[in-house]
Amino acid sequence: MGKGTLRREAPLVSECVMMTPVWLAVSRRRAGALASVPLLALVALSGGSAPSALATVEGVRVPQGVAAAPGVHPVSGRRIASVMSHAGAEWLDRPERESEERPDRAIEALRLRPGAVVADMGAGSGYFTVRLARRVGPAGRVFAADIQPEMLSLLRTRLHREALSNVELVQSAEDDPRLPPRTFDLILMVDVYHELAQPQVILSKLLTSLKPAGRLVLLEYRKEDPAVPIRPEHKMSVADARLELEAEGFELDRVDSRLPRQHILIFRAAR
Repeated sequence: MGKGTLRREAPLVSECVMMTPVWLAVSRRRAGALASVPLLALVALSGGSAPSALATVEGVRVPQGVAAAPGVHPVSGRRIASVMSHAGAEWLDRPERESEERPDRAIEALRLRPGAVVADMGAGSGYFTVRLARRVGPAGRVFAADIQPEMLSLLRTRLHREALSNVELVQSAEDDPRLPPRTFDLILMVDVYHELAQPQVILSKLLTSLKPAGRLVLLEYRKEDPAVPIRPEHKMSVADARLELEAEGFELDRVDSRLPRQHILIFRAAR
């Protein structure tokens, strides 16, 4: 996945341009058998015309710049979203987030015990980090990881202001979360997974960071619901999430639907 990563400047929240959906049926070989997997590629088409050049992807001829384009997940065909810039951090702490996302319900759904060790991947300005830190208590630990040093600086200030000392900041990278192995009871990603530039690489490393009974939890806006006012590439369907994570050694434990706009997707290491 590394050489197929789309790199550009991180967008501001205001960059909300709808993309044109292009459905492709692409044959993929898995375990020696030929299986047909429908891939959804979301591409911005210039002038309303599709690219005419063809490329070969696993023996199938497809339009160049669609399934073969960088920034498209090779398993599901999902378009990978760009990371939101630290310049939009204020949006993460908007007052209406309480009613739109109900973070209190999300924390309850995690069923965390005092003393648990948790990672907040893509912690941003710490909206969920501080809630996790309070839930696991002084005996627990939270590793707050982000690829943007500016976000970690904002989070450091927040932790000082709220007098929380059980949080460790981690400067992660696009291809490495930089989390210790076999450490975590839970790894949480809130509206983050869909932005991972190298999801397959990251998932393989997160799998090794979980304790044997540990959980990986994704909060993602529901792609199945057109009423959720978020760009399509910033949403995830249960089907896409399951397809992508099960390909990397996870299994879906359950889907919690208590939130107004988001899935709570709970995964564990496949048995």
